[in-house]
Amino acid sequence: MSIQEKIQQHINDNNIVLFMKGNAELPMCGFSARAVNILKSCGAKFATIDVLQDEEIRQGIKVFSNWPTIPQLYIKGEFVGGSDIMADMFESGELQALIK
Repeated sequence: MSIQEKIQQHINDNNIVLFMKGNAELPMCGFSARAVNILKSCGAKFATIDVLQDEEIRQGIKVFSNWPTIPQLYIKGEFVGGSDIMADMFESGELQALIK
């Protein structure tokens, strides 16, 4: 299985998945912590993939999404964006609507 297929499988297997540095209990960067806090504020149940544990996923997710930064949020198979986009969507109520 290629790294792209592995990433796709994580996205398929989880309604909401956050590729991040660290995990929900122990985020390893400010942007990842912000993303986790936003999702928790929405009451979302979500999976996390720690890109620091797997260099292939860390690089592969950037290619997969054509997005250079981490964290990356996927909801129902669709790429949403990083923590700045999540924050903007949360402020407008768009993220809560997407999660429901």
